[in-house]
Amino acid sequence: MEYIDNLPSMDLMRSEKMMLAQLIFPVESAHRAVSYLGQLGLLQFRDLNDEKSPYQRTFVSQVKRCAEMSRKLRFFKDQIHKAGLMPSSSPASQPDIDLEGLEVRLADHEHELIEMNANGEKLQQSYNELLEFKMILQKAGDFLVTNGSHNGVQETELDEHKYTNNDHSDTVSLLEQAEMQPGPSYQSGVKFISGIVCKSKCLSFERMLFRATRGNMLFNQSPAKDQILDPSSNEMVEKTIFTVFFSGEQARKKILKICQTFGANCYPVPEDTIKRMQITKEVTSRLSELETTLEAGLRHRDMVLTSIGSQLTMWMNMVKREKAIYDTLNMLNFDVTKKCLVGEGWCPISAKTMIQEALQRATFDISSQVGVIFHVMDSIESPPTYFRTNRFTSPYQEIVDAYGVAKYQEANPAVYTIVTFPFLFAVMFGDWGHGICLLLGALLLITREKRLGSQKLGSFMEMLFGGRYVLLLMSLFSIYCGLVYNEFFSVPFHIFGSSAYKCRDATCSDSRSVGLIKYGSTYPFGVDPSWRGSRSELPFLNSLKMKMSILFGVTQMNLGIVLSYFNARFFGNSLDIKYQFVPQMIFLNCLFGYLSLLIIIKWCTGSQADLYHVMIYMFLSPFEDLGENKLFWGQGTLQVILLLSAVIAVPWMLFPKPFILKKLHSERFQGQSYGILGVSEMSNDEEPDSARRPHIEDFNFSEVFVHQMIHSIEFVLGAVSNTASYLRLWALSLAHSELSTVFYEKVLLLAWGYDNLAVRLVGLAVFAFATAFILLMMETLSAFLHALRLHWVEFQNKFYSGDGYKFRPFSFSALADDDD
Repeated sequence: MEYIDNLPSMDLMRSEKMMLAQLIFPVESAHRAVSYLGQLGLLQFRDLNDEKSPYQRTFVSQVKRCAEMSRKLRFFKDQIHKAGLMPSSSPASQPDIDLEGLEVRLADHEHELIEMNANGEKLQQSYNELLEFKMILQKAGDFLVTNGSHNGVQETELDEHKYTNNDHSDTVSLLEQAEMQPGPSYQSGVKFISGIVCKSKCLSFERMLFRATRGNMLFNQSPAKDQILDPSSNEMVEKTIFTVFFSGEQARKKILKICQTFGANCYPVPEDTIKRMQITKEVTSRLSELETTLEAGLRHRDMVLTSIGSQLTMWMNMVKREKAIYDTLNMLNFDVTKKCLVGEGWCPISAKTMIQEALQRATFDISSQVGVIFHVMDSIESPPTYFRTNRFTSPYQEIVDAYGVAKYQEANPAVYTIVTFPFLFAVMFGDWGHGICLLLGALLLITREKRLGSQKLGSFMEMLFGGRYVLLLMSLFSIYCGLVYNEFFSVPFHIFGSSAYKCRDATCSDSRSVGLIKYGSTYPFGVDPSWRGSRSELPFLNSLKMKMSILFGVTQMNLGIVLSYFNARFFGNSLDIKYQFVPQMIFLNCLFGYLSLLIIIKWCTGSQADLYHVMIYMFLSPFEDLGENKLFWGQGTLQVILLLSAVIAVPWMLFPKPFILKKLHSERFQGQSYGILGVSEMSNDEEPDSARRPHIEDFNFSEVFVHQMIHSIEFVLGAVSNTASYLRLWALSLAHSELSTVFYEKVLLLAWGYDNLAVRLVGLAVFAFATAFILLMMETLSAFLHALRLHWVEFQNKFYSGDGYKFRPFSFSALADDDD
């Protein structure tokens, strides 16, 4: 054991040693010191103002300012995206700017953009009105001509009747120039209203007009040839031009109200053809002027947004950092003199020197007379758990942390998960053809990790990219297990030499109905390819994979119990070693370890013994003669000893530990019920924290006994159920193999049997689709989830409590992917 204790520690095996430190910052250097600690990212601050609301904290005004600046930056980002521009990821070098200067600059930019947007919306609205008016003038003329009002007017009269109201049109909008002289239709009592409405509302609009006027109207419509830009949504909208002919003032009021309800814009259209053409000419000239103005405004707006976009990333990072610094400062307390801020936090012991250097650098940069005080504190609180991981080990650590974060200094299952997780996956997924497909996908993600790591990925792609190294090992182990199973898309190959079997009959090469006989040496690696398609294929493979699953399961469960021993030894808990580890090892191995031994002996000797019979009658008739199921001398006596040992192990787990804990508790606290008479009237609540003793919880024997009883029963029943649970390795491996065989034989080979190119192509496409989406996606997900369950439940419940909390240091690098 001394050799084990002297081995060098492994970073990933147990959490790094942590310490609780107290930091006393002078007020003038607190901001700079916290900023340097954020760059270092190795200190997790404790919130000393837990009882205060966010609005009662010291630096709440600075946090509000940062939140307001974040809102402005999000506004700029939205405007840049709406304009179709992209913010620069590498901003041009600019002189350093402080928070106050940035705040003023952002306010100026926001005011300028809001003003430009308002002016742009007004200009766009005017442009839309003029464009709609122009289209209505063109279409309404057709409606009026079909009404037979003015058939004899000629276009040559335009030069003789100039539209002379130009001075008035400059000060009054066209919509207000609607007072036309009464035309023939007014004299005859028939009136009309022209306008434009959204195409999606046109049908319901017409129905409403028909009902409101009781059918006493004529509705003409025509689709607008140009789409209208909606300033609010910045989308093009299809519209329909309409003209409603009616009679009576009441009908006119109803129609105008309905137009207002449906958002239809009505425009005054003169009946005189000459006036219509004069107004159309004027509208066209004003449209060209507005187009020029709009284009100039958009160019100026894009220039402003481009200049903002070149610095947007830098500004957003700066504001995020400042907000994080003030949020951290809000976790600190003022001392009695109000001149220093006091904080507490966890950090790795190995990082003590780096933290002190960062604090000294902050004091030097700010030219402070007083340095930051850093000293270590004692704490009864459990420290956070911190494992140093890299790109390869972090996804395996995330798999473990999804179950529960390891308790401080507890053995980390991720060390073993790196190997056992992809291997158990491969046992269920074993096919070296499918494994090569997974390997190509993993290599594609790894070779492009720099480019993909800098992009915003979807949820599924981000998960796949994060687990690229898990996928790599899963594919490699799948290739290995596929070679053991001798399956390449369910097809066996003579890779490692010729088969050891041949047909018993000369005619059995096709039907394989008579069986095989062994004529040569055993196939050197994996399953002999001659088993494929033989009468004994399923019984042989089922027996092989089922026994293999039990061996893997018992081995992994033993590993979990051994890790519980190292946990107990590390924490100095001899009771767990004597009354938990030892009986658990005895119980598990006397039953299922013995079963594993029988499997290995049967494989080595080629015995025909029925292991089901041996295990069942080991419990029902332990003294009965085994007969032909006997595998070795003294087996019956050994079974009785193992059975008695397993029975003794159950009360060994259940009874001693609670009674020993009760005895230790009574001896440890004997006589403490008599308290020492106090010399002061100071109550316990008024004592300083350093003078208080930790509260000692009462020992409840019944609660401890019930907990131990539940734990013992859970282990005994779990030993049976967990071993049976590992049979999923056999079941999923069989399902994957049979599915591959069905797709190969019933789809690909069946289609290839036709002398038709189209049928062959269809068969190949169906086979490729089934392989990609069913075998490579659904089966991969299924095997992944089952491997996850085997690690979380069957393996980790033997030693892993998982009730710790993760070390989350204050770090600027952690803010990079966060959105405000």
